[in-house]
Amino acid sequence: MGTFKIEGGHRLSGEITPQGAKNEALQILCAVLLTPEKVTIHNIPDIVDVNKLILLLEDLGVKIQKKGKGSYTFKADDVNLDYLQSDDFKKDGRGLRGSIMLVGPLLSRFGKGYIPKPGGDKIGRRRLDTHFEGFINLGAKFRYNKEEHFYGVEAKRLKGTYMLLDEASVTGTANIVMAAVLAEGETTIYNAACEPYLQQLCKMLNRMGAKISGIGSNMLTVQGVDQLAGTEHTMLPDMIEIGSWIGLAAMTKSELTIKNVSWKDLGLIPSVFGKLGIQIERREDDIFIPQHKDGYKIQNFIDGSILTIADAPWPGLTPDLLSIILVVSTQARGEVLVHQKMFESRLFFVDKLIDMGAKIILCDPHRATVIGHDFKSTLKSTTMVSPDIRAGVSLLIAALSAKGTSTIHNIEQIDRGYEDIDTRLRAIGARIVRV
Repeated sequence: MGTFKIEGGHRLSGEITPQGAKNEALQILCAVLLTPEKVTIHNIPDIVDVNKLILLLEDLGVKIQKKGKGSYTFKADDVNLDYLQSDDFKKDGRGLRGSIMLVGPLLSRFGKGYIPKPGGDKIGRRRLDTHFEGFINLGAKFRYNKEEHFYGVEAKRLKGTYMLLDEASVTGTANIVMAAVLAEGETTIYNAACEPYLQQLCKMLNRMGAKISGIGSNMLTVQGVDQLAGTEHTMLPDMIEIGSWIGLAAMTKSELTIKNVSWKDLGLIPSVFGKLGIQIERREDDIFIPQHKDGYKIQNFIDGSILTIADAPWPGLTPDLLSIILVVSTQARGEVLVHQKMFESRLFFVDKLIDMGAKIILCDPHRATVIGHDFKSTLKSTTMVSPDIRAGVSLLIAALSAKGTSTIHNIEQIDRGYEDIDTRLRAIGARIVRV
């Protein structure tokens, strides 16, 4: 189990460039299975979850060539479908949440798709019903091996239909879209997710020859085509990483420039941090965070009631940033209620922050009230274990702002979502060592 040693209490300075978007990468990489032609993808983050998926594709028989840092070509012209029923696949696919999105492309192009129950973050139940109900609506037959927790769908040819999703699942929408692009006839997906990463997937598929309309809305219409061609695609910067660096700058009272953030795809992120009193300046396509020498003050609502920050499907605030919001609030001036609606276990890391001296009341599995210190007292260093990707980075930010030397174990969770994070943080002045 890897460990970070962090000497906190130091101001940072300089520039940091966000990696390619993890959540986009997991969708885009699965889409290469939809065509036998070459697909070139740029700005792929070098992180554990993405590298696991690339290895899965290679084991499936996809020809992969690395062209440079973050740039790969993929050619799925000789896919080994027998691998899907192997013990190796049942083991390797279980270790990655994003492996579920292999099913839609495989079902669409080859008539069958299988997956073991995927793993990932321990943040509560993350059901797969939306995915498989979508496939069933398109005409697939579903089967489930309860002993092995192994799912399967099969169909000679999928047929387009109208469907109303029971939840605006990002991965569910992506999976259904990838299944529908080669289906016969028209598919309408209502209550579809419309996150920028899902928009990126749809635009890429259209360049490959798909016919998808309604991109960016919650109703997608897909006209099925017989085949797709190759293409070239560049992924967006990771909005979760951008939010993490905004929070880091504020908590450490650092002056920081975040490069090439794709402002138009950030949605509510800048304004939500603004409600916490954090100054954010737009400089072309960069974010500049000035040094908050006098701290930052949380706004109340207009009627004077306590500010509530909650997650919601896009264009609402992504749930992946609520852990960062919570940590940053511990040194704000004022109070805030953080309401995590989508996952019931994501706030269970607050006990570590309380141990560090934070004033947090965990109301229930979904809500926490934070009373900010206003930097009148600093967080104390401690020893922690990272429970998931986002909580792990939140604890890292807390440690960088704390007085003394902190230890974070199980940093493999952080490495799943953040590329070479210790090296990049040292480049802006952080005192962090990987043990």
